[in-house]
Amino acid sequence: MVGKDGFVTTRIPSTVPHGRTARRVEWSFLPPPVRRLVEQRLGSPVVTATSQPTGFTPGLASVLECEDGSRHFVKAASVKAQRAFAESYRTEIRKLGALPPGVPAPRLLWSFEEMDWLVLATEHVEARHPARPWRQDDLDLALDLLEDVADRLTPAPAALGLDGFATEYADWPALWDHVLATYVLPHGDEAAALAARFAEVTAGSSVVHTDVRDDNLLITADGRALLCDWNWPAAGAPWLDTLLLLIGPRGDGLDAEAVLASRRLTRDVPAEHVDIVLALLTGYFLHQADQPVPPTSPHLRDAQMWQGDVVWDWLCERRGWA
Repeated sequence: MVGKDGFVTTRIPSTVPHGRTARRVEWSFLPPPVRRLVEQRLGSPVVTATSQPTGFTPGLASVLECEDGSRHFVKAASVKAQRAFAESYRTEIRKLGALPPGVPAPRLLWSFEEMDWLVLATEHVEARHPARPWRQDDLDLALDLLEDVADRLTPAPAALGLDGFATEYADWPALWDHVLATYVLPHGDEAAALAARFAEVTAGSSVVHTDVRDDNLLITADGRALLCDWNWPAAGAPWLDTLLLLIGPRGDGLDAEAVLASRRLTRDVPAEHVDIVLALLTGYFLHQADQPVPPTSPHLRDAQMWQGDVVWDWLCERRGWA
């Protein structure tokens, strides 16, 4: 697309308040006995709790500062009132516990389930999320991180117990039925046909995080990047996470094609394979964007609509679908 300054840009305007998308349970909402159990695990009474405003889930995600000066990152979800999110935390506990040493991710410290609350703690890292709009220096750190993760987690450790990417996302091509009935998309039938072929291009033995976004990345002051929220990993092709990461930077105006052509995980991937996955993602995001807005995540559908617009625009550009 052509920007107001006359230069060609891939930037797509967004109304999503990046960094302020979450509506979370606060520390004070946890039952007092659960809070006491957390403090016992931390070894000191909690004096301040800073809720993290990023992400799209309603569970507790807070930095707890204790009387002894220590800081801890703690998540919690009600097993009854937030069943789906508690299950995702349960999965994260299993996956984090199975990651081998050296993987650039905050370490799991402990977890427990009491009084219908699931609680976990990971090491607190003094860090920030990548800036939005994305900057090239932050993107380079994130890309380096994904190459490191692919090196360390290929083949996928058996302890993770991962299903293949094609198994995990077998239902996604059918989402195009809803998309084609809901949106006016020239070449939509062709995109749906591409998406239906995703199993043939996504197979592999690497761990694919599948949820690489700015709010799941941390960048430290000394230039290290860490990958958080290991709720949905699958086994698949090592280049998939790089493509997923590029949705945000592409929508923010950075040159995603230059990244694909230059980075070692993507530069030898056939163009048709990239297009197939972009078609798969378009169907998913546009389908999800048309679902009811969850009261606990008011910005989720807008974020999915924006991502759908980005990947559709990208796919159309690559296929020459003017």
